[in-house]
Amino acid sequence: MESPRLRTLVSVAAIVAVAAASIPAGPAAAGRPARPSAGTPGWSGGWATAVQQPWPGYEAPNWSVDGFTNQTLRQVVRVSAAGTRVRIRLSNRYGDQPLRLTGATIGRTGNGADVRPGTLRPLTFGGSRATTVPPGRDLASDPLALAARPLERLTVTLYFAGSTGPATFHEGALATVYRADGDRRFDRSGAAFTGGTGQSWYYLSGVDVSGGTGRDGGTVVTFGDSIIDGYGSTPDADNRYSDELAERLNRAGSPLGVVNTGLNGGLLLTDYPCFAGDSGLTRFRADVLDQPGVRTAIVHLGLNDIAVAGMALPCAAPPKLSDATPLIEGHRALIRAAHARGVKVLGATLIPVKDVPYYYDAEKEAIRDALNHWIRTSGEYDGVVDFDRILADPADADALAPAYKAADGMHINDAGTKVMADAVNLRVLRNG
Repeated sequence: MESPRLRTLVSVAAIVAVAAASIPAGPAAAGRPARPSAGTPGWSGGWATAVQQPWPGYEAPNWSVDGFTNQTLRQVVRVSAAGTRVRIRLSNRYGDQPLRLTGATIGRTGNGADVRPGTLRPLTFGGSRATTVPPGRDLASDPLALAARPLERLTVTLYFAGSTGPATFHEGALATVYRADGDRRFDRSGAAFTGGTGQSWYYLSGVDVSGGTGRDGGTVVTFGDSIIDGYGSTPDADNRYSDELAERLNRAGSPLGVVNTGLNGGLLLTDYPCFAGDSGLTRFRADVLDQPGVRTAIVHLGLNDIAVAGMALPCAAPPKLSDATPLIEGHRALIRAAHARGVKVLGATLIPVKDVPYYYDAEKEAIRDALNHWIRTSGEYDGVVDFDRILADPADADALAPAYKAADGMHINDAGTKVMADAVNLRVLRNG
């Protein structure tokens, strides 16, 4: 049985994380093959999400454990960059059996589960409408001629005639996902999608674009925990910090795409399979370096490691952190991996957490301060985005400003995500 302390941690912060005593020299993939199609020249990330193993989760309903049988999923995403061609990426990274997709379509989003008339197109995979994604693998569709405008919503519909088994997914999408019985791939109307709605993404891990009009495309990846994932912002409003950053770049006339691979419960140092998923060190390659056209990453990780260091948790026993050294070494591993691939990486200081249960006491605050000081002053990151200072309460630098607090008191609301995006130096991104 979960302890009251653990239940409180999940309900208040919606995240649990662990720390590790040993730091790998660089990100690892634990035997999972890289995604060979993702880095194809000429493609940029229009939209992406981090995926995780199926688990019951805190969002209801949650379909990841049961998966889907003779059902259609309709998922709406907003692409950050323009293109004349699109493709989707599917993930069966945590599946325990081959994922047999009967078919998929894409079109411009109407109201709710509706697709705008005349825009619905079938997707193919190696020339076939059906495909199978092996366990532990990801797969990209064939390119499709479809003009996508920056900040346009697209609807991806997936149909599974058989049983999928447990589903690779992303919990807490902050976007409505629709389910219907039977094959509804080509329904323009969303009327048949009466099988319930959810707030998590399933199997869909990316939508890429190519053929934009900009002289130099490319992708910015925002990588980290629930602060990056957008927990606390308004559902179905595309008000995550990454969304606000994409809007700034669009207003500035930049062709860069922005994708979000934040993960609720995200931690830096250790995999925690029964809640938070893979650590930042483990997933950095797939979620950052293998994104198409990646030029720059912005990293915010470490709060959860500090919060639960030394706690007895299911699936892991995080060691006590006596100082920031293990976290600094973890960040250095990410920097080395990025630079080895020619990717610029910016460090974001950890946000203030005073008065947040399990995240703040004198010892934990000293570690957060030390890590933030290193991010600001070491010069090891290619640039700094100082979330800590811009989100702090002017009356108490250790606390989050009330104007930026989400309802839970820890996460960031819509006003705060805009401030976060405004703190990013666009010139650094464009020169990446």
